[in-house]
Amino acid sequence: MGLELPLVLGTSSVFRREQMERLGIAFQAASPDFDETPMLGESAPQTALRLAEGKARSLTGRFPGALIVGADQVAWCDGRQWGKPMNLANAQKMLMHLSGREIEFYSAVVLLNTVTGRMHRHIDKTVVVMRQLDELHILRYLEREPDAVYCSCAAKSEGLGALLIERIESTDPNALIGLPVFRLVDFLKNEGVDVL
Repeated sequence: MGLELPLVLGTSSVFRREQMERLGIAFQAASPDFDETPMLGESAPQTALRLAEGKARSLTGRFPGALIVGADQVAWCDGRQWGKPMNLANAQKMLMHLSGREIEFYSAVVLLNTVTGRMHRHIDKTVVVMRQLDELHILRYLEREPDAVYCSCAAKSEGLGALLIERIESTDPNALIGLPVFRLVDFLKNEGVDVL
């Protein structure tokens, strides 16, 4: 493959690590040290891109000669950003509120070459329409898919969360999981990394 610079995935997300592993290229995962608090007045796409860039840049000191991937996802519904519920009670409330609604997921990915300073950027928009959900179905889902509390809007689409979704519109189905793989492959090719 001729990978000259080591590839680093700046994430603490097990889901993004799994996505990178499926590409079959050598990489190292490192948890970024970056404040992920949304800024006042920032749009969802702006937040996602700023966080992806910040995660990548936060690792430059630890990996001065590397290609660093940063990624983040922000959901937008009813005029506000939605994050990860992080616990069962929040997930139940969130899913009840989002029942039957359309959610926009903005998944940003960047690739930073720490030698040249070049940064490739992309934001993928995925529109998800949730099914009408009741409390019993939400409870059953969360019992069977406990990791969903660590997913944006508690919708783990690559698992049982698919049962909660009525429709998905996307140019890259990987983006909803958290990493826009189609564009990342293009970025890697532009940096001389052949993934096949």
